[in-house]
Amino acid sequence: MVKNPVVTGISPKEGPPGTRVTIRGEFLGNKSTDLIGLTICGCDCLLSAEWKSDKKIIARTGAAKGKGDIIVITRQGGTGTSTVQFRAYYETIGPMKESAVWIEESPMQSLAWGRRSLAPTGYTQEDPLGLSNEGNEKKFPEDLRDMFPEGSGDLSQESFMPGWFLLENHHATSFEDLKAGLSYLRRRVESQKEGQLSFLKSNAGSVIDQLDTLMTLRDRITQDNRLHGKEPVAKLDKAIRGSIEASHELFREVLARKETADATRAALSAMSRHKFLFCLPNAVEKAAAKNEFDIVVNDYARVKNLFGKTEVPIFRRVLEEVDIKILAIRQQLHGKIKEMPQGVDQQKRMIKALISLEAQQAGTSVAGKLKVEDPAWDAIEARAKHLEETFLKAFEEYSEKETHGGSESKSHRHDPAVTPVRVQFCEEMTEIAASQFPDLWRLGQAYFTGELRGAAQPRPGNFKRIILTAIEQFCAYLRSALLATAGAHRSLSTVGAPKGLPSWPSVNPSLNFLITWLPHCLRYVRVSYATLIRLDLPNEALDIVLKLINELRLYCLSTILRKANERVKKLHERETWELTVVEFAGATSLPAKLREILVEAIDDAQVACLTPEVRESTLLEPQSDGQRELSKRFQDILGSFCKVLETLALQRSDEDPQQAPILSQLIGFPATLLHQQQQQQQQQQQQQLGNDGDKREWGANASITWEQRLLCCLSNCIYCNRHFFPQLGELFSRHGFPVPTLAIENSRSTVNALFASLLEMYVEHKSDPLVGTIEPSMYLGRFQWDLVGPSEKLSPYAHECLDNLVSVYSEIFAISPFLLRPLLEPIVQTVAEELARLMSCVQKFNVNGSLQARVDINVIRDAVRVYSNETAKSFFVEALDTIPAVPDSDVKIAETVKAIKSNVRLQIMCLQVVDP
Repeated sequence: MVKNPVVTGISPKEGPPGTRVTIRGEFLGNKSTDLIGLTICGCDCLLSAEWKSDKKIIARTGAAKGKGDIIVITRQGGTGTSTVQFRAYYETIGPMKESAVWIEESPMQSLAWGRRSLAPTGYTQEDPLGLSNEGNEKKFPEDLRDMFPEGSGDLSQESFMPGWFLLENHHATSFEDLKAGLSYLRRRVESQKEGQLSFLKSNAGSVIDQLDTLMTLRDRITQDNRLHGKEPVAKLDKAIRGSIEASHELFREVLARKETADATRAALSAMSRHKFLFCLPNAVEKAAAKNEFDIVVNDYARVKNLFGKTEVPIFRRVLEEVDIKILAIRQQLHGKIKEMPQGVDQQKRMIKALISLEAQQAGTSVAGKLKVEDPAWDAIEARAKHLEETFLKAFEEYSEKETHGGSESKSHRHDPAVTPVRVQFCEEMTEIAASQFPDLWRLGQAYFTGELRGAAQPRPGNFKRIILTAIEQFCAYLRSALLATAGAHRSLSTVGAPKGLPSWPSVNPSLNFLITWLPHCLRYVRVSYATLIRLDLPNEALDIVLKLINELRLYCLSTILRKANERVKKLHERETWELTVVEFAGATSLPAKLREILVEAIDDAQVACLTPEVRESTLLEPQSDGQRELSKRFQDILGSFCKVLETLALQRSDEDPQQAPILSQLIGFPATLLHQQQQQQQQQQQQQLGNDGDKREWGANASITWEQRLLCCLSNCIYCNRHFFPQLGELFSRHGFPVPTLAIENSRSTVNALFASLLEMYVEHKSDPLVGTIEPSMYLGRFQWDLVGPSEKLSPYAHECLDNLVSVYSEIFAISPFLLRPLLEPIVQTVAEELARLMSCVQKFNVNGSLQARVDINVIRDAVRVYSNETAKSFFVEALDTIPAVPDSDVKIAETVKAIKSNVRLQIMCLQVVDP
């Protein structure tokens, strides 16, 4: 329901007629046409009202007086109400006072006591009571206009009221002073009423001077009457009339000669008109042959004005011949209008000439022989057809070059110095659109504004269709050439393109081509788009080109990210295995190289396509195709990086052992095999050093084993999951990109899965040979647990087990201490499980065997306690429970364990260092 307008404030709250006031309130209308009435103090002020908003109106007050309401009337809310009032009053207007309304002038009244009125400038009115204004400087607190609405405190006004005067000038004067002032005023009045005699006495000199002047004036008038008579004006009139007759007599011959010359000029003009008529048929033919159609129009209009209604037979025959010539010129003009190419100004001149000739020839006998309904519209259609044919010709020419360019074009296809055919086509199309489309639009605007329109009615719907079709064809041709390989992308479709357009040859450009030339093509399309914007085209037409620009920007972004993905896929070739990451030991420079690729891709995208221009929106708006494309391509890049990590971890050379050697010093054959493998590796390293000269970096592939590379990949996985991938979000935020959170989280999940797989591979690679040495070493030399003699040393198999664990520990610690716990815990668990299995398989223990077994298990358990998880601890407990208990042996076992731990303290100290 629409509410009535309410006025809640006005500024200023009082003023004379013409005061500019600001009215504030509620529901004062939704637009300027809603305001249909405004009265201030009962005076209509709608004419001066200026509607600003539904809460503000500015107007000027009328010739009102007194207090009154401010009433606003709107078209929907009706008559409103007012919670404030405005007080209107009239100011005393002098000759130098500006006023917005007309003030009736009235003569200044003299003072009551007979003094003359002086000019207001610089005049200070004397107080009639003869009192000082000291103590009355402050203004009277109440408004005197409300107390005396019809009065005034000015002594010179007819509405003077003594009460106003006293309150305004003497409201702080005491009563005694007022009585003294009254006495002063009475004395002044009495002095004014003294007799004329006293006045004459005081002004005797002035009176005598006036009498002398009057007597002199009388003598002069009497003297003039004697000399010139009592009516001297008659003689003056006679003299003036005589001078006029003499002047006419003087110029009578000149005027006669002028009349003769005018008659001669009229005769010559008539002869010239006739000559112009007879020469007109040849003259219009010559002018038309020179394309001077303005001369033809002017001459034909002139002859129609002069001889159009003549009844002279010879003139009629000449006019008929001229009409036939003009008809032929009209036919010639209609053909020239549709000839292309030509300038739009020349085309407009010919259209105006044709329309003028058709209108002038409307009433002649040849008017119906040529019927041209609308020459301007024919010109528009011809220009639109020429634009369409130009587009098609350029498309066919460059697509032919793309298809049948021969070996020469193929040899230059990857040459950056040679502009590709697609780019040449884009430049040609944008140049055509920028040069020809404005002419078509200006011609149409001149047609619809009436400049080129004849008697036919305009066709706005058809012109709109022509404009939209031309722009759609322009965009469709460019889309076919530049976005032909992007058809699989859901946002790069050609929906809305005109049907029947040919397609660009299916020659897929390379990524290098797209990276190099797509931004160049985008700039050309933007230049054409800026040209169309300056033409003030409707948004429906501009949006077609804007859609193409957004598709090119999105395709350019996709191409840049695809190129970055291709570079990421080749990162395994650039891995030097140098441990350059300070904050995370074991991580290589591979993540930093990925970051360099991403930064370079983001910078390229920012320069090429992400910075919006006129009327372009941000490409990476939330839930937009650009944001989805960025997230998808970024996820592909991170997925490729994870594949690179996996490739580097699984990549083995022929020299890398497929299984870790059995590190045993107790059995001969595996040790011999290990010695042979070490000799082969030393020979290969020497050969590599000989080939590389002084290159001795650990990052060379020949000097790092597969186990070390695997450990580096595991370190990279942890570093990427904990540090690098979260930092990528900051990288995107710093460049103003939306953070692809989903892609980062998916990549973290992928790298975690890869870490688990590689971890299992390394643990299996190390634990299987290590565990495989325990049982052969335990039973070396036909060892039996029921034949063990007294001993206070660690068994050889247990000593060897600790040495092997320290060896694995040192290999891991040399790469990354962060990997100690993840890798050693499953290996220790496997060792504990194997020891529990071996103890459970022993059929019989003697007392010394039980003591020795308990000592071995306790020493191994205490040595690997830091890296023992709950499962490993349970296996150690299970192994101890399997060994038969020996009564009163706890103290002896503890002492033996302590002594042995002192002997192998170096191994135990190594295994006590925890990961950071």
